[in-house]
Amino acid sequence: MDATAMTGTVTGTDRTDLTLLVVEDDPAGVLGVPELLDAADAAGTRVRIRTARNLTEAERLLTDDVHCVLVDLSLPGPGDDPLAPLRHILRLAPRHAVLALAASADAELAAEAVRVGAQDHLFREELDGRLLSRAIRYAVERKRADAVQVKLAESRLRAQENARLERGLLPTPLLEGSDLRFAAHYRPGRSRALLGGDFYDTVRTPDGTVHAMIGDVCGHGPDEAALGVELRIAWRALTFAGLCGDELLSTMQQVLEHERESDEIFATLCTVDIAPDGRRAGMCLAGHPSPLIARQGRAARLLPYEDGGPALGLLPRARWPRRQVELGGAWSLLMYTDGLIEGRSAGPGSPRLGQDGMVGMINRQLASGLRGEELLEAAVTEVRSLNGGELTDDVAVLALERDRTRG
Repeated sequence: MDATAMTGTVTGTDRTDLTLLVVEDDPAGVLGVPELLDAADAAGTRVRIRTARNLTEAERLLTDDVHCVLVDLSLPGPGDDPLAPLRHILRLAPRHAVLALAASADAELAAEAVRVGAQDHLFREELDGRLLSRAIRYAVERKRADAVQVKLAESRLRAQENARLERGLLPTPLLEGSDLRFAAHYRPGRSRALLGGDFYDTVRTPDGTVHAMIGDVCGHGPDEAALGVELRIAWRALTFAGLCGDELLSTMQQVLEHERESDEIFATLCTVDIAPDGRRAGMCLAGHPSPLIARQGRAARLLPYEDGGPALGLLPRARWPRRQVELGGAWSLLMYTDGLIEGRSAGPGSPRLGQDGMVGMINRQLASGLRGEELLEAAVTEVRSLNGGELTDDVAVLALERDRTRG
């Protein structure tokens, strides 16, 4: 056979045309693959046949539209390994189905060919059109099934690795000894992303003060997500080192300026430090939306935000005043990123939800008895529903609650 394309048919339920590359050392064309396929049931899938007499020719003819390769194990190869030509084809064609052709006297060699990667083997003396057509079809389907299994295994491993990364990258609140309850919800805006540019953390320092923080790096890519993680870790370390208010935010800005990829990158931040008695807090805003507070017996409202400073990374010598806030005896504090308020209020084209819309939504959910994680889950779900589909921005929201049974 010469190295020109010929056609035959393969029976089966898959009616898509297939291409078979035959690699055989048979100058006289004794194998007769086209004739064998023509002798098979002509009602099946059409097969286009290419032939190559050596590995160099096979490499030239092995294009992406080839579905199956039939390799003659009698091909001469380098060294003493009779399977060297087959191994070469398997390296060249990792996504193609491969059949091995051997003499019946070489049964062990044919079995070894399957062990090293061929989908099946055929004996030259037993070959007929029906057997060959069935072998081609089964080899192609088996390769497809193997590829699906590999992808499923890779997906499972990726999911397991993502879960481990998520446990390491998302914070575990350090609130031992505090009577405050904590809940958080995180949803990256990028499809299939593990993390976005939003970040948050909550810790209790040895003096009994509970410190909470939430922030947002501008942008939605992996670089912004990595920067968010770096800022969160820096905040935790600086907080345990005793920094607070303007001193902490100034140092955070230095970290941002050192780590960011571009001078255009900035981050918004909100920090709250709650006194050990739980009745008072200090708050700093760096270009970030003000938290929402719900006191016992009153509707939720936004904390004052007039004294906030600029986002981190915008002004080189900025200042961030710390505002004192009276919390009361029993309260819930909700901190969030702008992904929660920038979605639409009634589907595409409608006005954005905004802070006023969020306050009204949270008040309805509080009135229905929702608290903690249930409240946050319901809030994000309703925001997505009002938006008319998936949110494009990252969303992070956390809640701290002081027991309502205390005075």
